[in-house]
Amino acid sequence: MEIRRLTLMGLAAIATSGLLLVGCGPSVPSLPKLETNAVVLAFGDSLTHGTGASPEESYPAVLAKLIGRKVVGSGVPGEVSETGLRRLPDVLDEVKPRLLILCHGGNDFLQRLDEAGAARNVRAMATLARDRGIAVAIVATPKPGLGVSRVAFYEALGRELAIPVENDVLAEVLGSRKLKSDLVHPNAEGYRRIADAVAKLLRRAGAV
Repeated sequence: MEIRRLTLMGLAAIATSGLLLVGCGPSVPSLPKLETNAVVLAFGDSLTHGTGASPEESYPAVLAKLIGRKVVGSGVPGEVSETGLRRLPDVLDEVKPRLLILCHGGNDFLQRLDEAGAARNVRAMATLARDRGIAVAIVATPKPGLGVSRVAFYEALGRELAIPVENDVLAEVLGSRKLKSDLVHPNAEGYRRIADAVAKLLRRAGAV
């Protein structure tokens, strides 16, 4: 009877541990803690610019309020990743961020450019920042079609470079009519959800 009781207690402990692990979700690579005066650079295309909403409703503007840090939005509508790679060094010099949030590749997919080229460019941007001592997080852009589909290279880069990747929120937002202002851009609520997902990623990674 005593052995059976101990066995049941052990099973209960294992089950509880399992629930705790599930509740924590999958682990993400860690990021350096951002001091309160640290600057974050959100870099990308129209999704970072906030096309489809007012400037204060863009995801960088909302993110700044959620994490209590200055977030500089540097998004150029229509920009492809090759152009972003050329633009990034000057922006890093100007902003001097401690963290780069990189959201690029969407226009490559819209223009049906080479996906492998987009992967190389995103990787080069992340590597450029890290070589300067700047931490990096990635927001993955889905590929449009009849619906939207996730693009595998973002998570592959995250594993390769040990970079946190938010791989779900843009697919969810751009797959919902209620969260879009047009076919390819979020509305204010869509951008709020993006900001919320990025803030959660940064917390899980230990940045805030």
